[in-house]
Parts: sequence; structure tokens; C-alpha cells
Amino acid sequence: MWTVIGSGVLTALGAAIVFGLYLYLYKRSFDMLPATVFTAALETFGFGWYLIIAVVSWPTGVAFVPSEAGIADFGLLLGTGLVIAAANLVSVRAFKLGDVSYIAPLNKLVPIFVVPVELALLPVSLTGFQLAGIGLAGAAIYVANYEAGPLLDPVRRAARYRPAQLALLGAALFAVGDVSTRAVLTVTSFPAQTVALFSFAIVALVVIPLSIPRVDLEQLNATIPGLLGLSALFAVGVHLATISFAAAPASIASPLINTQAILAVLLGSLLLGEGQLGRRLTAAIVAIVGIVLVVGI
Repeated sequence: MWTVIGSGVLTALGAAIVFGLYLYLYKRSFDMLPATVFTAALETFGFGWYLIIAVVSWPTGVAFVPSEAGIADFGLLLGTGLVIAAANLVSVRAFKLGDVSYIAPLNKLVPIFVVPVELALLPVSLTGFQLAGIGLAGAAIYVANYEAGPLLDPVRRAARYRPAQLALLGAALFAVGDVSTRAVLTVTSFPAQTVALFSFAIVALVVIPLSIPRVDLEQLNATIPGLLGLSALFAVGVHLATISFAAAPASIASPLINTQAILAVLLGSLLLGEGQLGRRLTAAIVAIVGIVLVVGI
């Protein structure tokens, strides 16, 4: 059991590094694009890159669509893709509007939402450590929003500041997507590669119609070479994350993947000149500690 979960831990940490770098590169070079246009291009190009990854890594003797897959299985797969599409759109919009080093600690509180979803499906109660972890995650939101002034100002800012609202909504949607992905990989017979390819396809099909009215062809054409490279990096991250969900429970894989927040904060503050490194890095670390306590690892 540990060998299987251990492999999931390693791939989850690999995904965290890849996604942290992806967030930095997005903010540095592509946040001028509308969120719908960027997401449509990323998912479309990412689908092409992931086809190559799938071919190389496809398990021997496994069908793309297993014969035993039923309507309920496809429904779960479709629902998972739709939730991930919404999560991507909301989160990209949050990163577009706010500093990556500010948004990342909030958007990567995903596991705090994962645990309640799993608790709702299983007869499990929260321990004292888990309650402390949730408290620390709340403190991370406070720290990320802290500025000199009245004690409750950070709370008011998180509640009123649009990027913060979108970051937290994206985290909640990604939590549902993480649990759903784990469910698809454990209760259906779809291989991880099929799940990832369907995810890319469904997100692209949802977002492309929304992006068409906002496309500036001259602007888009100028960014296509960079988008091709970024989508390749993103496809690698998706593969590592999907493999980790196949090997380990969402409540273990999700917090490890979302340690990407720390790398995103470091890169955003140091290389993008966003400043406030100490406060935002503290917020990211507090969030990760809270996540670890919640999931008990």
C-alpha cells in the first residue's frame, strides 16, 4: 500500500513544481489575454501535447474506453470535466486581476474544501488537529490580506476584493474536481490517460465558444509560440497530477499538489517584483501547514 501511495506522493510533488512554474509564466507573459481566450488556447494545445504523453505512457493491454464503462461512468467523467472547466476559468480570472503571490495562497486552499466534500460522503468526524488545520487555513487568508490598520480589515478585504473572491471560489471548484477525479479513477475502469484527455477535451469544448467573441487575432497570434510551450508544461503537470490521484486519496494528493503556492509566491515576489515577499510567503506556508494538519499527513 505504501509503495502505491508513495508513488502518488512523488508525482504530486512533481505536479506542484510544474504548476508553480506554470503560474509564474502565465502571470509574466500571458495575463494580457482574456481569461476565456487563454484557457481555450491552453486546453486546446494541451490536448495535443497530452496525446503524445498518453501514447508514450499508455498501459499495455488497456482500452481507451473500456467495454464495461456505462452511462453513469460517462456522466461522472463529463461532470468532472465541467467542474474543472469552471474552476480553470474562475482561477485564471483571479490570477489575471491580482498578483500571483497574493492569489496563489488563497487559490491553493483547495484541500480545505476537499476534506468537507469527502466527509460529506463518508461517516468520518473531524479531529482536533483537523480543526486546528482549518483555523490555520483561515489565518492564511488573513495574513495574505494583512495591511496596517484595524484588526478586521484583512477579513473585509478578502470578502470584498474581487480577485480574492474568485481565488477562493476557484479553490472550492477545484476541490470538487479533485474528489470527482479520484472517484472516476477508483469507481470506473477508465485509465488515467483517458480521464486526462477527456478533461482537456471537455474544458476546451466549454471554453472555446465563450472565447470567440473576445479573440483579438493579432494579439493571439503573437502569443501562440509561448502558449505552445506553456501548454506543454501544463500537460506534464496534468499528467503527474492525474497519476497521483490514481495512486493516492484526494486528501493526500491534493494538498501536496497545492504546495505549488509556495513556489508561485517566491517567483512572483522575487522575479515579477510584486513585493511583500515576507507576508505572502508566510501566508503560503501557514496555508500549507493548515492543509497538512487537516489531512493528517
